[in-house]
Amino acid sequence: MLFSSPIFVFAFLPLLLALHALVPRAARNALLLVASLLFYWWGEPVASALMVVSILLNWAFGLLVERAQEQARPTSWILGWAIALNLAILFVFKYADWTWNGLSALLQGLGLLDAPLASVGSLLPEGGRLASALLNPDGSVRLPIGISFFTFQAMSYVVDVARRQGRVARNPADIALYVALFPQLIAGPIVRYKDVAEQIVERTVGLERFASGVRRFLIGLGKKMLVANFAAKCCDSIFALPTDQLTPQLAWLGVACYTVQIYFDFSGYSCMAIGLGRMFGFEFLENFQHPYSSQSITEFWRRWHISLSSWFRDYLYIPLGGNRAGKARTYFNLVLVFLLCGLWHGANSTFVVWGLWHGAFLVLERVALGDLLVRAPRALRHLYVMLAVMVGWVYFRAGGIEEAFGILRAMAFAPVGDGLVRYGDLAVSTAAANPLALHADILTWFALAAGCIGSTPWLPIVAAWHAGLEANGRSALARLLDILGTLLLLVVFFLCALEMAGGAYNPFIYFRF
Repeated sequence: MLFSSPIFVFAFLPLLLALHALVPRAARNALLLVASLLFYWWGEPVASALMVVSILLNWAFGLLVERAQEQARPTSWILGWAIALNLAILFVFKYADWTWNGLSALLQGLGLLDAPLASVGSLLPEGGRLASALLNPDGSVRLPIGISFFTFQAMSYVVDVARRQGRVARNPADIALYVALFPQLIAGPIVRYKDVAEQIVERTVGLERFASGVRRFLIGLGKKMLVANFAAKCCDSIFALPTDQLTPQLAWLGVACYTVQIYFDFSGYSCMAIGLGRMFGFEFLENFQHPYSSQSITEFWRRWHISLSSWFRDYLYIPLGGNRAGKARTYFNLVLVFLLCGLWHGANSTFVVWGLWHGAFLVLERVALGDLLVRAPRALRHLYVMLAVMVGWVYFRAGGIEEAFGILRAMAFAPVGDGLVRYGDLAVSTAAANPLALHADILTWFALAAGCIGSTPWLPIVAAWHAGLEANGRSALARLLDILGTLLLLVVFFLCALEMAGGAYNPFIYFRF
């Protein structure tokens, strides 16, 4: 059930908001939990049971950790089992096929196998209920939507309890609501239990907070429907071409569209999640802070997917020693963390390369590049960041390493093929066979222009100016801005409704992670 689907916007959300306002305060958590489980069950009826098992396991581990602490016994073995079981669940559903196929290829390469190993799915009883529930039609293991997000959240709860950085939840419904809460369940932001524990027990939904949530939701909906989706159509069209049919112009246009799409798709989802949380009385931390305005890759990762980067920092980088064990160990830790960050996004060698790419830049900026950037002009620093990020997005988007290399060669104005597209005996140039106009229409250029403007921090600047007007007694002008802002959001909602009614392209990129 997508946030940008008619059934959510015009049925699920209004009904739930009405019920949330009508039921007694004591029943609101139960209502939200039931609604959240229904929300997830709508798209993942089988995996819903897996999420419930994960919730109960981590709730029990939290209690075991607390009991061990009260009895002054070591908690490391409990924490070890909790982490191992969480990672095992993630591995089976996300990485088993990739690992199995890699092992098969390795054994064939060594001459130890004459044919590839049978699929992982073949290990299950054929035709049984378990196989039909866990496997795709091709025999591969099904990837439950949002499994990385809810697994990381549940695991961080146990770790925080073991570190005495968060209190234990004695009521399993509290942990269930924390993990399954539908605004952030599927694609984050990754929420820490200690940040919402008090809000689960007691929260208020005032008119101002509710209105702020509605505005934030509409901004996110506009990002998704009117920018990301328009950019995605052109991007998908270009990336579907064989790489030997790419011209430099097409390659750059495709990557530019993906650069806009992934940011506005994911930040749009985060905006909607934060807005929905406010409508129900929750405050989630920001997940994006205008990352494309960064002046270094280090700064980029302080602004991009903040909940994930801070998760890896607190639960992996710092425990590994962070930057406290010398330069060599610091560089190793950075590369390892970003290698695992790439793998978190998916079981594919392209994600590994993407993670290593960013890890290498973080190391380079610590070694020497950072000092050079400080002295470089601001425009040059920004150009460097965008080039590095866009090249990284090629690996993130491409279906394989070879495809990524082909796109990068086209972007570098290096010939990928012979520059011809053949239709039987007829051969025409790639530029003639695939002109830009075939892939990009007026909506594409609108999305790119809106992406460039929307990637800058102009909204916080306007908000600060608005606050200054009220502070200086110019409240009439401030109210006029409020009215204009409200009218603009109504126009955005109307246009989004038209797109939804037309069945426009709509999947969220991060749902598959």
